[in-house]
Amino acid sequence: MKFSVRRLWVIGVLCASACGSAQAATVQGKVTNATTGKPAASVEVILIQLQGGMQPVANTRSDSQGLFTFDNPGIGAQPMLVRAVYKGVNFHQPLPPGKDSVEVNVYDLSGDARTVTVPSHLIIFQPNGASLTVAEQLLVRNETKPPVAFFRADGNFQFSLPEKAQLRQIATAGPAGMPVTQTAIEKGGNKYAFAYAFRPGDSEVRLAYELPYAGDTATIKLTPSHGEQRMILVVPPSVTLSGDQLTSAGQEQGMNLFEHTIAAGATSFTVKLSGTAPPPQEASNAGGDSQSVNGRQGGEDNSGGGVPIQVVPGRLDSLKWWVVGILVIAFAGGGYLLSRKVVVVPAGGVAALANPAPSEKKKIAADGRAGTARAEAAVEQPPSMASLDQQAAMSLDGLKDLLFKLELRRQAGTMSEAEYAAERARAERILRDLVRG
Repeated sequence: MKFSVRRLWVIGVLCASACGSAQAATVQGKVTNATTGKPAASVEVILIQLQGGMQPVANTRSDSQGLFTFDNPGIGAQPMLVRAVYKGVNFHQPLPPGKDSVEVNVYDLSGDARTVTVPSHLIIFQPNGASLTVAEQLLVRNETKPPVAFFRADGNFQFSLPEKAQLRQIATAGPAGMPVTQTAIEKGGNKYAFAYAFRPGDSEVRLAYELPYAGDTATIKLTPSHGEQRMILVVPPSVTLSGDQLTSAGQEQGMNLFEHTIAAGATSFTVKLSGTAPPPQEASNAGGDSQSVNGRQGGEDNSGGGVPIQVVPGRLDSLKWWVVGILVIAFAGGGYLLSRKVVVVPAGGVAALANPAPSEKKKIAADGRAGTARAEAAVEQPPSMASLDQQAAMSLDGLKDLLFKLELRRQAGTMSEAEYAAERARAERILRDLVRG
């Protein structure tokens, strides 16, 4: 059998991952004040196990140089999280399998609302019998220099809900991408707030609430609260949406998108909805397990009750997580499939593989092209195959980071079982073709 370049990559990733997981039981870390650029001394640091309910398993304090060490059997064998508590606020850094070092950035705090902007605001409407489920997603951007975190303990992020709205859940996702549930602070007059440290970079705020939908119709007054210049409204194709300053923005994942341009000086606008729609596919997973990091108020992980927030992903989001899902399956099933194949190594052993003769280079190149053609023929979406090839060229640390983010998303309940099952089937088919190649 001829040796495939892709098979080399899979073997290398599996071996490196196995070695890293077997040896890593200690992590060396450093807490840095990213506002000043100096080490953060005497900061409480907590090691959190994500599996089994996200439980703290060890804690310590950084020394005068900001350094700390953790020893735990889970380090290197499973995804974990490192939390640094600075001035009463929680700052997190993922610890993927195989990594033996981590740096956690903390920031000085600012209560100035001008610290952040909201460049994007998405609202999704979903009829559900006599009620209308609404999910809002706001992109919050912090571009402060020097970098500081926006936070006030009495509620630094405020928002308004339409009249008669019943708030179900608030969640946030920081630059690390992990959604965590927040506790609402009532301000009166359909206004709410929550206390959360918005770090430099892009974060997301996700709101879920319900409105009456008697007679399959509703008139809703929406109030932008953060100086947004435009909003995207999303409805099922069977629902009619009307209102001033609305323009069609196409379709996304079977939903109709409309853009609303906010007029200068306007503080609110009204939209009308009518019609019914079947529940989204994600609804079948709404009662599934959902986890969030629990901790102190004001940090990245305030918790509260509610129902999971279902938000339409971005235009590239489904493709991104599909590629990462392929990598997960490659790690899990590659060893078994490869163990059943006989790999013929050319004369000269590994050295010959690293520096093949010109004739062998042509054979390897031909094998790679043939394997790629077979894999592309086995799936219906060639762009996903191209994305997989691009991922194969990334470093092992990059792959592990992607896998870690996928694990966080599954544990947080933002990926349905039906979606995961479909991705797994496609991934296994691609993996088989790669191994045969």
